Amino acid sequence: MNTYNPITALLIFFAISVFVYLLFRPNKGWYWLITTNSKSNGKIIIEDILKLLYHSENANKQLNLNDIIRTLKNSDSLIVESINKMITHKLICMEGDAVKLTKSGSDYALRIVRAHRLWEKFLAEKTGFDRAEWHEIAEKKEHELTNDEANILASKLGNPQFDPHGDPIPTNTGKIAKIKGTALSELPVDTIGRITHIRDKPDIIYKQILAEKIHIGSLIRVVEKTSTRIVFHSEGESFVLAPIIAGNITVMVLEKDVVVEENLARLSILKEGETAKIIGISREIRGESRRKLLDLGFVKGADVSIDLLNPLGEPNAFLIKGTSIALRNNQASKILIKKG
Repeated sequence: MNTYNPITALLIFFAISVFVYLLFRPNKGWYWLITTNSKSNGKIIIEDILKLLYHSENANKQLNLNDIIRTLKNSDSLIVESINKMITHKLICMEGDAVKLTKSGSDYALRIVRAHRLWEKFLAEKTGFDRAEWHEIAEKKEHELTNDEANILASKLGNPQFDPHGDPIPTNTGKIAKIKGTALSELPVDTIGRITHIRDKPDIIYKQILAEKIHIGSLIRVVEKTSTRIVFHSEGESFVLAPIIAGNITVMVLEKDVVVEENLARLSILKEGETAKIIGISREIRGESRRKLLDLGFVKGADVSIDLLNPLGEPNAFLIKGTSIALRNNQASKILIKKG
């Protein structure tokens, strides 16, 4: 008995044609997407390994394969495969069990570091992203920026030497400015200095520094140092850090005769009934956010006072130039005042 049905055959042929089209369609087919994503993931892993080795070698640390596997969040097989490709392309070499960058690998790593730090500078200067988000966004964007695009971005930003954390941005020829200063954990009591660099690795320490609202550019005085804690005064507040946290903050030591204004403070600690004059805005506020505060009247010499305290904590309203302006504590902490 013949059961052939031309309609069924046509439907099957049509279904197979659609499947083949979806599978192999140029630029959007499943095969193309899978292949492209695989290549993209492979590139990201290689660049992450290069950057990891670069930072480790700059800290005079040697890494072996197990160290790399433990640090990166990829499968062991993908990392091993990437390592083998990098050896083949002479980006890395093995010295005993240590994995080391070659000259080509170091140059490649510098391009990734440059792209990352330029992205952080862009996010700080040109967008409204919070500083807690800069690093994570730049971690993704660094793999997308070509060398030519990095040069264009650097030019638009004015070819900056340092990123928002104070880390040097390599030039397109690989030159790097030096970070000047001493780790806060190494400074003796009564040292006066200015914060010039906050290391953004490891994440857990960086997040603790952010939570303390410690800013680059702040003038500090060390008032206590023990084996368990470092205490310093800055901008009307006292900060207490564990030495391991303080070690991630770099301070440029100033001369002993530098005058530290005792009544210099942050707007966030102004109390009801007090008046003050604006001294300036922290370097932590940049770009559009800085211009907005200046446009609202938070300029040097302007008188400011509390207009209304929020019973829920924030935002609070500040009276400046006859206008009531609401600011969150995070914004107010970056405006410096001198109490009257």
